[in-house]
Amino acid sequence: MYTVIVIDDSPLMQRILSDTISRLEDFKVVATASDAFEARDLIKQHEPDLVTIDINMPKMDGVSFLRNLMRLHPMPAVVISTDASRHQDVFDDGAVGFIAKKGIGESDELFFKRVEDTLLRLTFLIDRYQAKRKPNRKNVIEIETVKNHPNELLPVKKVLIPGPKVIAIGASTGGVETLMEIFSTLVPPLPPILITLHIPFGFSGSFAERLNRISPLNVYEAQDGQVVEESSVYIAPGNRHMLLDNRQGKYYIKLLDGPRISRHKPSVDILFRSVHNTAGANAMGVMLTGMGDDGSIGMKEMFDAGAYTIAQSQKRCVVYGMPAKAVECGAVQEIVDLNNIPATIQQFINHRSKR
Repeated sequence: MYTVIVIDDSPLMQRILSDTISRLEDFKVVATASDAFEARDLIKQHEPDLVTIDINMPKMDGVSFLRNLMRLHPMPAVVISTDASRHQDVFDDGAVGFIAKKGIGESDELFFKRVEDTLLRLTFLIDRYQAKRKPNRKNVIEIETVKNHPNELLPVKKVLIPGPKVIAIGASTGGVETLMEIFSTLVPPLPPILITLHIPFGFSGSFAERLNRISPLNVYEAQDGQVVEESSVYIAPGNRHMLLDNRQGKYYIKLLDGPRISRHKPSVDILFRSVHNTAGANAMGVMLTGMGDDGSIGMKEMFDAGAYTIAQSQKRCVVYGMPAKAVECGAVQEIVDLNNIPATIQQFINHRSKR
């Protein structure tokens, strides 16, 4: 059971959020707070697994409280607010999720599904937080355990004729800042780039816009059926698996609903397997910072097919989980420091498979 404290100055919103979160089978709201100072005392008392924070509150605004919380008592925090203009900033300040408050005319069920989608996506982080806080707890779910295998959505195929060059990137915790650094220096021409990032529904679009502003490449939130073009970047929506599809020698985006694979939707394993199925040895796989093991299955398949695979080194890696798992299973040709990853990607245009 995951315990939650709801922090919001509105008694009505406290009730709505408490009722909505408590509908989830594995979540329980143990307390509500009206301001940061009340929340501070309740966190000390209850030691919750997760807090939700409103931005606009009296005495201390939610972002300031979030920064203090991450500095003094780091723990999983989700911002729930009407102030959507600051939604990307809260990730930079340490939040692991953002949920827009229930809108006018929005049904209870639609709001519940939005809350459910975000919170269930974060259970792997909460499990890790619980494990660190209670190291002797015997029933901790190991986040590295693959919950559902890619075979449930996408079979692996033998590639007879590799498609044109393509680059696939997977990232999770710390991925936003890492991708911003990488793409601020990449320049065309480059093969098309597909990115699966563990990011909540509603934020993949704004992140694509943010990346597009700092990059000379064309960056999009991927759409089903979209034609994939050179020197363009496609980011998986926060609630769909993204696949690369090859139709008569031309690449298209395919989006799938369905279960979480490797505990995630979108799943890096699904992206990497689809790239293996379509591009074969003409693909490049890049594993960046992240928690868990998502992507290691698909990257190993890419590696075995002759694709060029790299993983971010532990140096400057926010969480050396996903890259470490890919290295551990023999899926990586080279381990590359973050500051060298842009040049490595840039050189792929002239890369020739050695196998």
